[in-house]
Amino acid sequence: MDNVAEHNRIPLIGMNLAGLRDVCAAVGLKPFAARQLAAWIYERRALDFDVMTDLSKAARERLKADYCVGRQEPKAEARSADGTAKYLFDGAGGRDVESVMIPDADRATLCVSSQAGCRMNCSFCMTGRQGFHGNLTARQIINQVLSVPESEALTNIVFMGMGEPTDNLPEVLRAIEILTEPWGLAWSPKRITVSTIGNLKGLRELLDTTRVHIAVSVHSPFPDQRASLMPVEKVWPLRSVIDLLRGYDFAHQRRLSVEYIMWRGVNDDRRHADALARLLRGTSARVNLIRFHAIPGVSEQPSSKKVMEEFRDRLNEQGITATIRASRGEDIEAACGMLAGEARKQNENT
Repeated sequence: MDNVAEHNRIPLIGMNLAGLRDVCAAVGLKPFAARQLAAWIYERRALDFDVMTDLSKAARERLKADYCVGRQEPKAEARSADGTAKYLFDGAGGRDVESVMIPDADRATLCVSSQAGCRMNCSFCMTGRQGFHGNLTARQIINQVLSVPESEALTNIVFMGMGEPTDNLPEVLRAIEILTEPWGLAWSPKRITVSTIGNLKGLRELLDTTRVHIAVSVHSPFPDQRASLMPVEKVWPLRSVIDLLRGYDFAHQRRLSVEYIMWRGVNDDRRHADALARLLRGTSARVNLIRFHAIPGVSEQPSSKKVMEEFRDRLNEQGITATIRASRGEDIEAACGMLAGEARKQNENT
């Protein structure tokens, strides 16, 4: 793979067709060569220009003078007994970021990061506790997809890793463009889910410009309690987020889901289940109940299996489809931010 830092060349991975046309113009190639470059980078997954044999040798040499493909392998990895794999990549502001590959029967889902750290400061999130260090570029996001060992077997992408995707929307939208356009990876938007805390402006733009699935982090139906867990409730109230979502069609080809982490004695009783059902009534939202992965500095404990099942059943009885998400990768600390935090500590101690 090209070493971008060593050669000081501009990486092409992460560029859309318009960007690749600009590159072609800069090196004297016809505009149609942009599609050839895109096919080599995204479809054929080329690592350098030498293999791009439908471009002349002179063209390849001109490209190599100032550009590179720009793929970068993971810096580290950890593998779980259940098959989950976590990968560490260069991030922003001197901080690394993580991707997690989750196998499940005939599915292979990659959870990608969009920021190094996060500004949202959710009390239960390891990433938020690390502070915000910078946005990832579309190149860094797409590099996660193309550079994990399971890349060609992936069936789904979820923007649920480090960072809030709507807080880095231009780069996330460019990555989605590359993932879904015919000249890129040509994925159906139905294979992509973007998770958000409910940034109203960013969420509206995401809904208007893409057809990806949406997942909203809720964790409590009560405004005061949610604000104590997620300070963004004070800026973008959950009820306003749900009202916005009601204006979009989630019945055909697009899915709306609600992410609900469960803590013992905090948000797992009948009162919370009933309030959540009332909040979501009239929407097509599906609720994913998530067992809390313990992180350093957080005293809350996960709800028991029995309590989670009772919560799920109570939602289902009220017409809200709810399922319990299987916990994966706990032996490799698969909660977002754990591997990056550990790597940073090791670097500081060496």
